[in-house]
Amino acid sequence: MEITIEELVSRQKSYFDSGITKDIRFRLDMLQKLREAIRGAEDRIFEALKHDLNKPKAEAYGSEIGFLLAEITFVMKRAAAWAKPKKAKTPWLLLGSKSSIVPEPYGTALIISPWNYPVQLTFAPLIAAIAAGNTAVLKPSELTPAVSSLIADIVRNTFDPRYVAVVEGDAEVTGRLLRQPFDCIFFTGSTRVGSIVAQEAAKRLIPVTLELGGKSPCIVHRDADLLLAARRIAFGKFTNAGQTCVAPDYVWVHREVKAELIDRLHQTVEQFYGKDPVRNVNYPKIVNERHFQRLSRYLQQGTVAFGGETDTLLYKIAPTVMEDVPLDAESMQDEIFGPILPVFEYGELDEAIRFVLGKPKPLALYLFTGEEAVQNNVLSRISFGGGCINDTLMHLSSPYLPFGGVGESGTGSYHGEYGFRAFSHYKSVLKQTTAFDLPFRYPSSKTGYRMMRKWMK
Repeated sequence: MEITIEELVSRQKSYFDSGITKDIRFRLDMLQKLREAIRGAEDRIFEALKHDLNKPKAEAYGSEIGFLLAEITFVMKRAAAWAKPKKAKTPWLLLGSKSSIVPEPYGTALIISPWNYPVQLTFAPLIAAIAAGNTAVLKPSELTPAVSSLIADIVRNTFDPRYVAVVEGDAEVTGRLLRQPFDCIFFTGSTRVGSIVAQEAAKRLIPVTLELGGKSPCIVHRDADLLLAARRIAFGKFTNAGQTCVAPDYVWVHREVKAELIDRLHQTVEQFYGKDPVRNVNYPKIVNERHFQRLSRYLQQGTVAFGGETDTLLYKIAPTVMEDVPLDAESMQDEIFGPILPVFEYGELDEAIRFVLGKPKPLALYLFTGEEAVQNNVLSRISFGGGCINDTLMHLSSPYLPFGGVGESGTGSYHGEYGFRAFSHYKSVLKQTTAFDLPFRYPSSKTGYRMMRKWMK
């Protein structure tokens, strides 16, 4: 018999209260079960990603399956150490006591994932939630129905629903989930929906991690290796047909090398996808008609330097570079989230920096230059979630680096230990001695004021 969302959450909270999920051996066993489940479902994952997004096999493995297997391996080797209480220093004022910081799981977590990397962005937060000792309810995106159904099947066949469960459905279902008494919420998606999630969480003072997006800039200085820059920008922008939250959203390039960069990008796209990308069976599609129509409008907002071809039946848009895009165009107000790359030129680096500073803080920033002075100038003046110098996207692949946004691009971070922290409360504990007492702290002490003046400064 199917149970309600309210009953599901209640059962998970009871299961958490039993204490079983706090045992580190249990956590590691569950991570191992998840790893085996993902490995066992590889072919089905490939098929579902092909159906929903037309993702080619290599891209699907690298950005979804392989990413998760590497993350699980990394976390399993370190979770026991992360979970141990840590000694903390104690001030002289608390002479005789011992201090410690004890990581503890929040409890029952809600994980809401998007459609662009639907396997990775569902299971990566789950890895962190399990490692930290939580139970979890997963809500995958309805825009990738084949993947959503597969995720539900994998979880159902791997975990007790009191421990990890999947709830499928549309925005109305998400709304119902957000009204439940979860102990923490992890959301990946748009800034608009993230704001709604934050507002709902605030009503119950639920801690929330928001992995959002925004217009991530790419700056190419005149000394950049243009061949390498073109390859790495094209890789970062056109992977998954540009449907990546940290894809370069637009490029500012020094006017002396703008023409050459565009030419190099054109050559690179042909090398990657052929002369007719929309006919390339391994080139991903746009997720649905609504997003296809939105992106098609953007193609009219400037001059197409190359690309621009579309297939309305397959929802495909060729990798496109555009010039002369008005800075107030619709495509420059919202995150593009597709294979369209506006390119602007600057004479002085400050022009590009001031433009980026005039926008909300981006999730990522990419800078191509060998000049340390330029690197330091950009890094010290622009706030962003994370990024690369002389590369794109690859900061996500390091489990040693936190991944997250700042301001409108998100709050909180994860990957590796930062994911463990995202699903943990760090409890402070002071263990006081009973061998002696310091009387000056009590109101009856005649020396209290003098001693406090001496020690508390």
